[in-house]
Amino acid sequence: MKPVLMKPVSIRNLHSHVVQELGRRIVGGELKPGELLPREETLAEQMTISRTALRESLKVLTSKGLIETKQKTGTRVRETRYWNQLDADVLAWRCESMPTHDFVHKLAEMREIIEPAAAAAAAKRRDRKQLARIKGAYAAMEAAEDLDAWTKADLEFHQSVLEATNNELMVSLFSVIETALATYFSLSASRVVDFKYSLPRHFAVLEAIRLQQAGKARDAMLGIVDDSRTNLSRMKR
Repeated sequence: MKPVLMKPVSIRNLHSHVVQELGRRIVGGELKPGELLPREETLAEQMTISRTALRESLKVLTSKGLIETKQKTGTRVRETRYWNQLDADVLAWRCESMPTHDFVHKLAEMREIIEPAAAAAAAKRRDRKQLARIKGAYAAMEAAEDLDAWTKADLEFHQSVLEATNNELMVSLFSVIETALATYFSLSASRVVDFKYSLPRHFAVLEAIRLQQAGKARDAMLGIVDDSRTNLSRMKR
């Protein structure tokens, strides 16, 4: 393992930097499942940190399911099936390392299960304030002049729909997968000539929720997810 050149940071932030550095190496594949990390004193020296700070960082990575420490064998990277895949950091690291076709497919599958049902629930339960927020997000999508602005507004639209379900479990789920969805939306929009291609489908969702037509809201949202899946199927395997 190569030494890590750490930028000068405060003691307060050092712990977070170590977690981020090692987490990215593991999720990005530089440190592979089954691979042993260097001994504690060696790793601390390579990362120019104290052994105490290193131990605290390793505890965090252990809680995310990325590593395990055994008394006789040391600290080893765990198989991906043990990772906490919905952990915000793990999702962010996966997205940073360029999502694989398999990962994007699984995210699309999760969206297909959750978002149409959320749109139907929003149509039944939304209040005026929540509807206004969905309208505002749609207007921002319509006004977007570049892909970054579009992705931000698109994310706001889908978050607004989930919040309009008035189901706190749905809202909590969005906060967990927000980073992955932002990457997903950006990848999908970047694979078409006009990144606003899906505006009509988003408008259909908005109208169905406004008119409180649950079935139409579900179908319109499913259409959005299907379109994105088609766009992302162009990704190289």
